[in-house]
Amino acid sequence: MSESSTSRYAIYYTPAPEHALTVAARAWLGRDAFAGGSFTPSDEITASGTTLARRALTTAASRYGFHATLKAPFHLKEGYSVEELERALRTFVRSWLPCPVGPLKIDLLGGFFVLVPMNPIPTLVGFASQIVKEFDRFRGPLCHDEFQRRLRGPLDEIETTHLVRWGYPYVFDRFRFHMTLTDRVPVASQADVKKELNAFFGTLLCEDYSIDTLSLFVQEHPGANFVVRSQFALRTRTLLKEAV
Repeated sequence: MSESSTSRYAIYYTPAPEHALTVAARAWLGRDAFAGGSFTPSDEITASGTTLARRALTTAASRYGFHATLKAPFHLKEGYSVEELERALRTFVRSWLPCPVGPLKIDLLGGFFVLVPMNPIPTLVGFASQIVKEFDRFRGPLCHDEFQRRLRGPLDEIETTHLVRWGYPYVFDRFRFHMTLTDRVPVASQADVKKELNAFFGTLLCEDYSIDTLSLFVQEHPGANFVVRSQFALRTRTLLKEAV
């Protein structure tokens, strides 16, 4: 995978590719971030009308891939390579045990349906905050267009300060662990979509989840899909997916 000044990288949590939740999310979103390309399920969705309606709900969510943001997308700072970033990730995971998440539930966040912890997990904020700080040395400055796009959101003073300092508004006190399943859903459709999501993911949400891996995602150019470049297990040196 060639490096480019237009590439963006992100540190996300996503379960291993063979995990049942990953498999279900792949079917729901219609794309496998581990494989890079599109994925059209044959068994999970049989009605073409249902497929088209679901794709309309998941256009942006599918492009980003199934994940929870820990370090939001960034361009590499000049002088750093992606191999250095991966070495830093490999070092980081050797020092940390998996972070508890617990069972999940379907919820709304800003009009988007997401998976969030069933119960508050205070240690999640500290864990995510450490990642934000630890890897900020690799982050290049936001370009003007990215900065202005973020400013168009309804940010308060603290979130704007986070954006300027850390390149992303929803960090530290404003962090909320979530795994996005849809784009913004109109109010009139929310009850039906929530019912469909609960039926689709069902008992998978009851597992006692933890952040047991960190994944480095890459977007090779603006508008491209985010794909998993490499995945590391917490408190081991195991590289679960080789860089390509």
